[in-house]
Amino acid sequence: MMSLQILFGWDVGWFSLVIGTLVIGAAAGFFIARYIFKRTLEKNPPISEAAIRAMFRSMGRKPSEAQIRQVMNSMKKNTNI
Repeated sequence: MMSLQILFGWDVGWFSLVIGTLVIGAAAGFFIARYIFKRTLEKNPPISEAAIRAMFRSMGRKPSEAQIRQVMNSMKKNTNI
């Protein structure tokens, strides 16, 4: 069986090092981006109390504070951050 160096004319050690570095970099980039995304969502949630109030008003209802808290707690519970 012929070795890769004879077939392709390059050293396999360097190729393995480059591929390994790319794989490790991609994995590290994924986890770093995931951490940053989660942290951003915790600081700036996609829906706020003002948005919930506006939603209730658009439906023609006057929300109580208990309803607002209930919806916010429901949103936090259903969000897997």
